[in-house]
Amino acid sequence: MLQEKMNRRQFQRGRMIKITMSVFVGLFLCFPNVDASIHEYRMEAFSPKANAFFFHGGSEGLYASKLHEPTTASSSEIKPSFKGKSIISFDSVTFLRPKESAKSQQEMQQNTGLVEAIILEVKDRERIGGASLKSGAICCNKQLADQGSCKLGEVIIQNNPDNFGWPKRIKTFFQGTNEEAKMDFETVEINSTGMYYLYFMFCDPQLKGTLIKGRTVWKNPNGYLPGKMAPLMTFYGFTSLAYLVLGLAWFLRFVQFWKDIIHLHYHITLVIALGMCEMAVWYFEYSNFNSTGTRPMGITLWAVTFGSVKKTLSRLLLLVVSMGFGVVRPTLGGLTSKVVLLGVIYFIATEALELVEHLGNINDFSGKAKLFLVLPVAFLDACFILWIFSSLSKTLEKLQMRRNLAKLELYRKFTNALAVSVLLSIAWIGFELYFNATNPLSEFWQIAWIIPAFWNMLAYALLVVICVLWAPSRNPTRYAYMEGMGEDSDEEGITLTGNSGDMAMKLERQAIGDDLEEDKRE
Repeated sequence: MLQEKMNRRQFQRGRMIKITMSVFVGLFLCFPNVDASIHEYRMEAFSPKANAFFFHGGSEGLYASKLHEPTTASSSEIKPSFKGKSIISFDSVTFLRPKESAKSQQEMQQNTGLVEAIILEVKDRERIGGASLKSGAICCNKQLADQGSCKLGEVIIQNNPDNFGWPKRIKTFFQGTNEEAKMDFETVEINSTGMYYLYFMFCDPQLKGTLIKGRTVWKNPNGYLPGKMAPLMTFYGFTSLAYLVLGLAWFLRFVQFWKDIIHLHYHITLVIALGMCEMAVWYFEYSNFNSTGTRPMGITLWAVTFGSVKKTLSRLLLLVVSMGFGVVRPTLGGLTSKVVLLGVIYFIATEALELVEHLGNINDFSGKAKLFLVLPVAFLDACFILWIFSSLSKTLEKLQMRRNLAKLELYRKFTNALAVSVLLSIAWIGFELYFNATNPLSEFWQIAWIIPAFWNMLAYALLVVICVLWAPSRNPTRYAYMEGMGEDSDEEGITLTGNSGDMAMKLERQAIGDDLEEDKRE
């Protein structure tokens, strides 16, 4: 019977590992190529809106150029000539119109179709279209043209008097019966800090079905990192150093009291190492991204996977500590498989979310919500929180019943720290929801980096608390489960004498026996 149970558990674990690997490989294959501030267009279609057709070419936060020297238009000199400048450059952008549209034109005729590239700062969004002319049109119609308000067949743009030449319009014409129209290599220098959008638009209904291919390169003065992500590179650098300091302090303590190490200490060591690796890999990934403009698939996958594993193990660490593993119970008993199952499911869910976030669209603004990936992670986090506090309640009850004052005080401190972190998390989630609701166009992109940074700092703070409370010491009975030495005797010096002492010891042994029976039942 025992052998059958062991075989069944091994089969379930093997099947779980196969499912995890298949999901991970599937997600990996979903991203054959990853570009960063190089926005690729692969035969994309235009979408109709009002009396126009548009394609969103990208959006990023860009800082103003530090240098204002003349730039060269040679594609071979992009990197040296654009150092210290913020730019958007068009590289091999080509438009392909339907054959029917091309054949309807005369071969010798010029300018048989117009596509416009429009670059605007988010604060100028009302200057695109006929809103200022009390019209719902985006493209200039005959009535507005007759009034002299715009040119027929072009997108209506009201120039910004405080920023001459903006919003920026770049025109590309189809010639004769040609099916393709290629944009000239053009570079637009950014001299004002802001959130910038690029749209490709046309007004001619005969161009319906036109496709776009090519790429645009977006660059900030200090590199290719999008404005929203740039501060995170510095943050990850400092955080990796913080993990290094914590790791060194923990390692010295670990070596000093290596004879008194318990299983929980190995788990804490692993979480510290993963945190240090995650932050370091993210820093090097962002640094490479900033210098080259592309995100290497391998480094990004390593960073995402390190982060997912660390998040999973951190939550499992909080859970097993709350259950009293190694402190009031020697094993998790039948709960082990449930804990592992929850951990595997959480890893898959968070890995999928992180892969889509970091290997998908790199625009600073993305109109597609990823609720189908966010909701499972949020639900699983809620499950962890409920299970952790439920286990903490049971552990505190056991310690109070056994009158184990030292461990009771330890767990009260841990509970208080955990409660504060949960309250901070709830408050921050509320702030994050408010921030996203009031910032749909990423106008506050310069402070958006603090949202992911907060979660990393909160996780680090909780890890520090656990390291302090469960630090290796010469007195392992302060936190360790000691079955053979009267596990629940009071380390604070309470002495039990006479009949009352004997009765207390009997109650303690009975409580230990009950725990062991409970573990077996589970």
